[in-house]
Amino acid sequence: MKNAFEHLNVIEIASVLAGPSVGMFFAEMNAKVTKIENKKTGGDVTRSWKLASEGENENVSAYYASVNWNKKSIFMDFTIQEEMAALKNLIQEADVLIVNFKEGDAKKFGLTYEELKIMNPRLIYGEINGFGEGNERVAYDLILQAETGFMSMNGTPNSGPVKMPVALIDILAGQQLRSGILTALYERDALHKGGVKVAVSLFDAAIAALANQATNWLMNHHIPERIGSTHPNIAPYGELFTTKDNIIVTFAIGSNKQFENLCLTLDKKELVNHPNFEDNQNRVENRLSLSSYLQEAVGQFKAEELVNELVELKVPVARIKNLKEVFDSAAAQELILEEKIGDLLTKRVKTSIFKINR
Repeated sequence: MKNAFEHLNVIEIASVLAGPSVGMFFAEMNAKVTKIENKKTGGDVTRSWKLASEGENENVSAYYASVNWNKKSIFMDFTIQEEMAALKNLIQEADVLIVNFKEGDAKKFGLTYEELKIMNPRLIYGEINGFGEGNERVAYDLILQAETGFMSMNGTPNSGPVKMPVALIDILAGQQLRSGILTALYERDALHKGGVKVAVSLFDAAIAALANQATNWLMNHHIPERIGSTHPNIAPYGELFTTKDNIIVTFAIGSNKQFENLCLTLDKKELVNHPNFEDNQNRVENRLSLSSYLQEAVGQFKAEELVNELVELKVPVARIKNLKEVFDSAAAQELILEEKIGDLLTKRVKTSIFKINR
């Protein structure tokens, strides 16, 4: 699939994460992706979002590099007539335009879909916005995590609301826009229809991703509490246990058979038919006492021994790994893309990891 879209010409007038992640997807599919950056502000704002350890003189941050690979960057000033004319010439030849303008800017610069489709009827216009078209509220991932319930559910009883450590709402919105653009390209090229505008809001993407938590509320009026990594419907699931060699592991027990195999491995056969733990609902209700029994047993095992035995029995188990441990694995290494931007060697993980076999 590397060359699936080598015929596509994509223009990206988007910054931060959501929009650029869509552009990078098409770059990974070998489309020609041209990123337009604001000359007056020094380009995409994330160029300056640096860790304390990053070089002060570099014009690229690791954050910027994460979703900008294999793109040609052009710096433009939209207030200069000649540069705006050059941009519109590029758009006239484009298949896809990706934008995340502040409310009103598209109209201000003459870059609305209604204006551009006149010069390019085949254009797929992909737009990311914050709280919906026409809403001027400034939207960052953190704000969406707060407004759509994610932070209220995330954390522990003692921590207070906690944001997720990646900009997940941005990533979800990018995935939604990618799906919409692919659908529009199919309609245009296979069904011989014209260009369209595809719009995705961060708000809608976040609400759509609430999945089972939304349904727990909609059907049962259950408001999720902050329960750490545990699951409101399954136990043991997400509780943390420390092994004999001081490594933290967790289990995702989704069936009675998995629970039985876990207990037999831990030499806790008596828990299998215990009235408090004999089925999932009872285990959820009595998860604290169950965790106590399991921790006592887990503490007698070294992590590697325990994980290997449970994996063999198809019991969902994992060590809690940091990113160094993650990228020490060959499987994770295969997902890294490298590129020199200026003199800096940049690295990031692929945004597209599906495989197609024929």
